[in-house]
Amino acid sequence: MFLTGFDSPRLNTLYVDKNLKFHGLIRAFSRTNRTVGEKKSQGNIVCFRNLKDATDEAIALFSNKNAKETVLVEPYEDYVKTFNEAVEALLAIAPTVQSVDDLPSEIEQREFVIRFRKLLQVKNILTTFADFDEADLSLSEQTFDEYKSKYLDMHDKVKNDQGKEKASILEDVDFELSLIHRDEINVAYILNLLMGLGKLPPEERGKRQKEIVDLVAGDVQLRSKKSLIQAFIDKNLPHIKPTDDVTAAFESFWSESKQQAFNALCEEERIVPEQLEKLLNNYAFANRLPRDQEIVDALSVKLKIRERDPVTKRVAEKIQVFINTFIEGMGGVFD
Repeated sequence: MFLTGFDSPRLNTLYVDKNLKFHGLIRAFSRTNRTVGEKKSQGNIVCFRNLKDATDEAIALFSNKNAKETVLVEPYEDYVKTFNEAVEALLAIAPTVQSVDDLPSEIEQREFVIRFRKLLQVKNILTTFADFDEADLSLSEQTFDEYKSKYLDMHDKVKNDQGKEKASILEDVDFELSLIHRDEINVAYILNLLMGLGKLPPEERGKRQKEIVDLVAGDVQLRSKKSLIQAFIDKNLPHIKPTDDVTAAFESFWSESKQQAFNALCEEERIVPEQLEKLLNNYAFANRLPRDQEIVDALSVKLKIRERDPVTKRVAEKIQVFINTFIEGMGGVFD
């Protein structure tokens, strides 16, 4: 039943202990070939029978004799080699993390983006292998995350500069941010790391703080929270004793910061506070950003026709920033 009518895109691994061939083999193996964004780019087949020849024959029969080169994932060792070669290419243009800031022109910056994106693509495949081990890679996880932070900095700069008179050659580059998304990293995860800082000796604490900030900077969803988390670490954490409730202190800090940002947004854009609260509640309930007319109705002033598009666009972007910072990625922190 599973092999003939079962369809689940999230199905990742099929264990085979049967001598399959031809269309039966293709139909069985195809249960795993539904992709799920960039998080699942291929499926895994674990065979307890020697089906290599039968697999090659089936693929050749239903596609062409060379199709197995694109249908089947290469051995783990091949991707390790590809990753390490890509590291060499990256270091040739940016030998250190800080050297990314010193790239002389957008031509070199574009090349950095392309070369690091290759690392992201290969590492995403590597992590699907049961044999995956960070020790096999020539770039440490910490350094990889630091380069990733620079990669995201470059993306943010390109995004913020769009629409300016001078176009950037980086605007045509696909940063493929979906490769970086990681569900397990959220504010709750970061908070658990912060709670352990008080137990560390002073010489270790500073190093761990930097690792936490780098982790935040390297995550797409958490980058909008970086400055606030950094502020909490710098201003609040030193005054918290090991026996104090870090979660309560963080909740108080976060709520106060959220209210300040809410008030500032209402004042800057002349939004009726109750209306902004309504728009945010609608997003929380339906996961839908406000429409242009809803933004217009939320303002305390009446817009002229020619003002409508630029104002609604600007307000929508600020609301998106507020949501990214204070709503998304909280991971049930204060439940």
